[in-house]
Amino acid sequence: MKRILSGIKPTGAPHLGNYFGMMKPAIELQSQGEAFYFIADYHALTTVRDPQAMRDNTRGVALDFLACGLDPKKAVIFRQSDVPEHTELAWILSCVTPMPMLENCHAFKDHVARNQVPVHGLFAYPVLMAADILLYDSNIVPVGRDQKQHVEVTRDIAAVMNRTFGKKEPLFVMPEASILPQMATVIGLDGQKMSKSYNNTVPLFDAEKPLRKKIMSIVTDSTPVESPKDPTHSSIVALYRLFASEGDVATMEADFRAGGQGYGVFKQRLFDALWEHFRPMREKRAELAADPSYVDGVLRDGAERARAVAAKTMARVRLATGLR
Repeated sequence: MKRILSGIKPTGAPHLGNYFGMMKPAIELQSQGEAFYFIADYHALTTVRDPQAMRDNTRGVALDFLACGLDPKKAVIFRQSDVPEHTELAWILSCVTPMPMLENCHAFKDHVARNQVPVHGLFAYPVLMAADILLYDSNIVPVGRDQKQHVEVTRDIAAVMNRTFGKKEPLFVMPEASILPQMATVIGLDGQKMSKSYNNTVPLFDAEKPLRKKIMSIVTDSTPVESPKDPTHSSIVALYRLFASEGDVATMEADFRAGGQGYGVFKQRLFDALWEHFRPMREKRAELAADPSYVDGVLRDGAERARAVAAKTMARVRLATGLR
């Protein structure tokens, strides 16, 4: 049976990009193998400095994941920091990881290009991600397209470890990235890739009024109400396509081209589709939030199950590297 591994950072409320790029594919995969999904609080430390925000965000991610359909009977969900083997393996991997490999990673290069001084955690982020993946002998890693490079780095690091320490048999399984092409990039409110760093996200479970305000703030051009509009590069249409049927999308595209309706009408249509799509998940989330002990128990049980696997991997790695 194949093992599936992915994680999500608790840097704020999960948004549509997180849902379609990682959460939804991960939930769909939970019945296709042994699934391990973690809340990446170690990774979040590169940007989150408020300890209460970290705690609240971590719980929020767990609630969102469970509300969206993650089944703790099928998948293991856990807090990364509850399994300290992640950081132990990251150190061991860092001892064989060439610095030029990390300097070539896009997250680090983007940070430097913005004239910002990167912290070591950001520079070493791909090594910790490699540890996250290799610790569970993962076969499949569902990620957004922007994370595909990090899975490739993981494979490179695993290959170095296998050559260096796997004399009799390979230490690590070679993972494969799993990306749904049609969901690989979700457009944000400003037409760029949806990202918290761009402040252009649509949270999954905002209240009705704030969510409608977000949708109404989608950046559009100045085409007059009466004029035809091009749906090809419209953020409104791109987001609507995530929730609506093919027929409804075709209708919106035809209405764009026909003219006579302003962008506000189309934004309202998008809001209505989004609000209805997540209605059952909102109701489920409210139910789960009313019983904090349930979420605590799920994370505690998940950590125990994850550590049982991680301990076996680390016993093998310590022996191969001479630490035991």
